[in-house]
Amino acid sequence: MSPAPRWFTSSYSENGGSCVEVAVNVPNTVPVRDSKDASGPALEFTPAAWTSFVTAVRNGELPTV
Repeated sequence: MSPAPRWFTSSYSENGGSCVEVAVNVPNTVPVRDSKDASGPALEFTPAAWTSFVTAVRNGELPTV
């Protein structure tokens, strides 16, 4: 049995803002959810896909809205 996900919010998030939470203790999966809907669904990414996404964000490679 896997442990319950341990969620955290980015230190870059502002209180009351649009934030995502990421669980760090789920083997072979990176779950991501909306911090305003903790009981709602979570998206699941492979560690490689999540790393690629975070790298692209940090490098400014994604369009802004």
